[in-house]
Amino acid sequence: MPDTAGRARPVVLMFAGQGAQHPRMAAGLHGHDETFTAWMDEAFRLLGPDGAHLREQWLAPTPAPEYDDVTVAQPLLYAVGHALGRMLLEQGLRPAALFGHSVGELVAATLAGVLEFADGMRLMRDRMALFADTPPGGMLAVAASADDVADVLGPTVHLAAVNAARQLLLAGERAPLDEAARVLTGRGLVCQDVRARQAFHSPVVQPAVDASLPAWHAVRLAPPRLPLYSAYTRGRLDADRARDPEFWARQPAETVHFAPTLTTVLDEHPGCLLVEAGPGNSLATLARRQRAIAGGHSAVLTLLPDRARGDEADIRSVEQAWCVLSGPAVPAGAVAGPPPPTPAETGRKP
Repeated sequence: MPDTAGRARPVVLMFAGQGAQHPRMAAGLHGHDETFTAWMDEAFRLLGPDGAHLREQWLAPTPAPEYDDVTVAQPLLYAVGHALGRMLLEQGLRPAALFGHSVGELVAATLAGVLEFADGMRLMRDRMALFADTPPGGMLAVAASADDVADVLGPTVHLAAVNAARQLLLAGERAPLDEAARVLTGRGLVCQDVRARQAFHSPVVQPAVDASLPAWHAVRLAPPRLPLYSAYTRGRLDADRARDPEFWARQPAETVHFAPTLTTVLDEHPGCLLVEAGPGNSLATLARRQRAIAGGHSAVLTLLPDRARGDEADIRSVEQAWCVLSGPAVPAGAVAGPPPPTPAETGRKP
């Protein structure tokens, strides 16, 4: 798409991970957009005996107790993100780069051609079984720097993600993570539980990572056909790393360096339009803290509403986003997003 000077503006797609899931995420597009519908149906077919149950979980108006478990959240996030990405590519979008957060990186890798979607879904089924057996745990969002939390990190509480200058995720088994939250809250730091029932991006899940290695070694991995960035290397993936099964297998136990990776993407694609191509707006919110966005050098766009607002809201939001992507320029620094909810969606009278 052009920028205000008429030059081609690069579009970068980014995909969220665990914690972004919500009931009926993008469900309004199912039956409305042919590409999205076909890929979601294929995802449920590939999930085999679990497919019908996960479809019900996805379409239910309220989440079941296990909705935030790896057995539900991760395969749905992977399937929805992939279907949304395919929808954009089918409409003619050619992204300058792709990257993601946690399972969102697998979405980006699939769209970039590193692995086939059918293999990705088989790996998701493998993940569902292996990671569900890890010790009960969770993840904690903390508005703090790494120095602020250094003394609570150790054998039982781990730095799971660096999302912004003062936005971290910690992970661990439930009891030590709750104790860390108590200590940090006592210092006046804001803490909030992430919607996750496993301690992803920590050594707690290392046994499941080890058990997943044979499945990863059985998958054919290819060099990316589109520029692909990794929040584990903090930069663009080369062909050798992209074809390394152990690199991908280890990710659920390693720290996500989202903030520095996003900085690299913005530095290497100046004036770009970042598109959060998934449910919610968590990554767009983080992106707005980046100097390139706040300073007006790049822009950010969300594809979907911030939460479930009804099928029509999903459709209108995507249509508006596509008008931005295919139409006149977005001024650098602009923050585009879905239209405001209608009175019917909010329950207010006009």
